[in-house]
Amino acid sequence: MGTLDFNRAVVSLTKTLKPYAINLTKDADDAKDLLQETIYRALVNQEKYADGTNLKAWLFTIMRNIFINSYRRKAKQNTVTDSTDNMFYLNSGRQTVTNGSESTFIMENAFGAINKLSDDYKVPFMMHYEGYKYQEIAQDLQLPLGTVKSRIFFARKELKKELDVYKHLGG
Repeated sequence: MGTLDFNRAVVSLTKTLKPYAINLTKDADDAKDLLQETIYRALVNQEKYADGTNLKAWLFTIMRNIFINSYRRKAKQNTVTDSTDNMFYLNSGRQTVTNGSESTFIMENAFGAINKLSDDYKVPFMMHYEGYKYQEIAQDLQLPLGTVKSRIFFARKELKKELDVYKHLGG
């Protein structure tokens, strides 16, 4: 794929990537920044893209990795900023806590659905979820590459059916 075709293909997928960025960041401005960084990294690292690879999946992986690295960096910094007058929140001694029960509930259901999968589908799916590439999974499990891809596809399809109740949250 030529540079111009690659650039066009990457840019054409931005509308597909935006909902995923919003889902990761939970903030429109942060999502725009994440999307911009993803596109930038994809364009700069075009030589790392192998023709015939699923470009959309490659971009989703880049976005996820940027988000994870950014999250880890922020967690290490653990910086508290207070833009209120007289640093009210820092001086108040009160702690604010975000209620994450809904997302915890959803994740528990998602992992429950994953655990219902047979090991033939669950193992390759979880390896892919953890960041392994298809080829690495195939080598590790001593399976043909096509078998790994189809098992991950069918696992996703089954999970999508199982977790259909949450489809309204994505939009």
